[in-house]
Amino acid sequence: MDGATKRRRNGARAKQRALQDAIKALIVERGLAPGAALPPEFELMEELDVSRHPLREAMKALEALGIVDIRHGHGTYVGSVSLSGLEAGLAFRSALSVHGDLADIRNLLEVREVLENGLVPRVLAAYDRLDFAELEAAVRTMEERAEEGEYVPEADWRFHEALYAPLGNDLVTDLLRVFWRVFNSLDDALPRADTTPAMTAGWHRAILTALRNRDEPALYAAVEDHFKGIQARVHPGPG
Repeated sequence: MDGATKRRRNGARAKQRALQDAIKALIVERGLAPGAALPPEFELMEELDVSRHPLREAMKALEALGIVDIRHGHGTYVGSVSLSGLEAGLAFRSALSVHGDLADIRNLLEVREVLENGLVPRVLAAYDRLDFAELEAAVRTMEERAEEGEYVPEADWRFHEALYAPLGNDLVTDLLRVFWRVFNSLDDALPRADTTPAMTAGWHRAILTALRNRDEPALYAAVEDHFKGIQARVHPGPG
């Protein structure tokens, strides 16, 4: 590629990024909430001073990020801005890390640990809103299946979902769901460890017991302990 062609392409990318930023700024300035309709295409073309093709390219790029939702035949709407893009990126990077030194996976685990440990005081503060029946049901399922030597990831997630639901912060739940899905997708590829389903169930039982007793030090310890299984797999010993 010669220098002139490269400059043209770089200039086109810069214009496209600027157009995407202008569309996002318009959404914010007009106070459009998720699900709200954007102005018609001809109005956007006039306001942003662009032709139809670059506008549609910008909308496609923003749709991929969840910022807009293009409904063919109906118009374009503000999207819900999900974390699907983040999940896909983390899953791909972690899959590469499995075949390397596992550093990216360890870093991701560290972020998850910091987040969950930091939520301990908030969970205790939401004690009266916790669904102890759901937490107990999830742990009991894990314990019963552990007797048969089986780990039940769905019950594991149900437990964490019920644990953080009372916080009323959907982003926390969505972010933890992303972490959980990424690690679950790597299960077959990560090094094996001596962790058993009974141990996993026991760690979750300890969290629930500490919660019932409103014992903050014990809850911190239980949350930290429940990472031991995955820690053993991303920090494998020699040989």
